[in-house]
Amino acid sequence: MTRGGQDKERPEGPERKCIATGEVQPRHGLVRFVVGPDAAIVPDIAGKLPGRGIWVAADRTAIERAAKKNLFARAAKAKVSVPEGLAEEVERQVAARLINLISLSRKSGDAVAGYEKVKDMLQKEEARVLIQAEDGSSRGKSKLSTPHFGTYIGWLTADELGLAFGRETVIHAALGAGGLTNRIVDEALRLKGLRIAPVASTEGATVGGRVRREG
Repeated sequence: MTRGGQDKERPEGPERKCIATGEVQPRHGLVRFVVGPDAAIVPDIAGKLPGRGIWVAADRTAIERAAKKNLFARAAKAKVSVPEGLAEEVERQVAARLINLISLSRKSGDAVAGYEKVKDMLQKEEARVLIQAEDGSSRGKSKLSTPHFGTYIGWLTADELGLAFGRETVIHAALGAGGLTNRIVDEALRLKGLRIAPVASTEGATVGGRVRREG
């Protein structure tokens, strides 16, 4: 079991075009924006706000380019204002949504936290996703392996995982094949693109995240 390799294919859903890169990709790989009542650009993380959607890849560079190059106004065909720190706000909202989804998965009994519980879930081949805090010990994290044909998420902090599980901090967590699992993976992939600078681990090394999509 490794953390590399190709994603296993699964239905990707509706596609949209990024105004910054020109690339067409599934909606879960982009962030939707709308023009608010005050003509300001508003991120619509859940994709439910009224209005014509403006789509940008879930990538900090793409969002910053769209803001800098006046691409939001071009897409809206109107004069709009872009709030300062838009990429940071999008990252904050995506992280909050991801934490909430993991919390809901925990409450439904599909998520566990703690080294021994995660190890047991992996050994029983009940886990579909391994989540480890990016600022945790590399040595400790290396003792657990991503489920075969599963997913690895490694770019949430221990504090953020702690929020999802109602604890101060969490280093190791795992998800089963619950109804929220695919949504969590999609949201985690969006967050990965928004976090361009990985956090240093407690051992002083840089811990990156690599992901494989669940089948």
